[in-house]
Amino acid sequence: MEKTTREGSHKNIWYGQGRQRIEISKTIVKSRIQNNAFLKHLYVNSLGYYPKAKGHFTHRKNGLPENFLFYCVDGTGWYSIGKQRFEVAPNEFFILPQNVEHSYGSSEDNPWSIYWIHFGGESLPMFNEMSVVQNHFKPAHVKDKGDILSLFSKICKTLELGYSIDNLMFVNMCLYQFISLFLYNSKHYPVEHQGKVDLVDTVILFMQQQINENITLKELCSHFNYSPSRFSSLFKKKTGYAPIDYFIQMKMQKASQQLDFTDRSIKDIALSMGFDDPYYFSKRFRKVIGVSPQKYRLLKKE
Repeated sequence: MEKTTREGSHKNIWYGQGRQRIEISKTIVKSRIQNNAFLKHLYVNSLGYYPKAKGHFTHRKNGLPENFLFYCVDGTGWYSIGKQRFEVAPNEFFILPQNVEHSYGSSEDNPWSIYWIHFGGESLPMFNEMSVVQNHFKPAHVKDKGDILSLFSKICKTLELGYSIDNLMFVNMCLYQFISLFLYNSKHYPVEHQGKVDLVDTVILFMQQQINENITLKELCSHFNYSPSRFSSLFKKKTGYAPIDYFIQMKMQKASQQLDFTDRSIKDIALSMGFDDPYYFSKRFRKVIGVSPQKYRLLKKE
């Protein structure tokens, strides 16, 4: 294994037993990926698996032009972004954003086993501005790793078959799914996360359960014991919508399904969604879906 230094920047490729590592050459990245209108936005640079990576350490003073996602499946380690240091436990992952000084390393007494993926692309700056991404610059728990490890294996096996456009396209699509399994892990599994319950996810589940009711913002705030201003601020920060606007969107989505798959009258559908006035329901439906309920039903039958 290479000697490491904590002075300046040092790239430490761990050479221990059992490691896996695949790197797409810069030539392929430039000629086949960055020149492709679909692939260039977000793509895999390299990925690997380091089991019980004793002595693993890296410091990059200027960071990298790409992102790194690390997933610790066993053992412990640490990392720092700027002046912030974090400890990493089993079943935790984190993202190192591009162009930021960072260090990371395996603990000496219980070295980590990590899966990692290095990804870049033209859309990376916009990707890193997303709140769901920034939330994971800190360690986060992974509830279920089965799909993650299976997808990681598919990416590796595909790249081992060469860099045809078909293979690169498949890997690119897998990358989006792979990242989403980390960022939205709590969406696929229960909302409790490391002993805490995510308020907004819980509210959305509550809205789904009450989809046929007419609930006001005041009633939501009372139910969850938040002030209207704080509740609305937290909800909009995560979803991009005011709580009631989001609730109405959910209602209109449900209503559109009924228009698609049933012969119920628009008045009955409106009542089932908590709207006593079918004209007001039609107005809200048009605002969310873009056409009236009547036209929506006709379009779907064409």
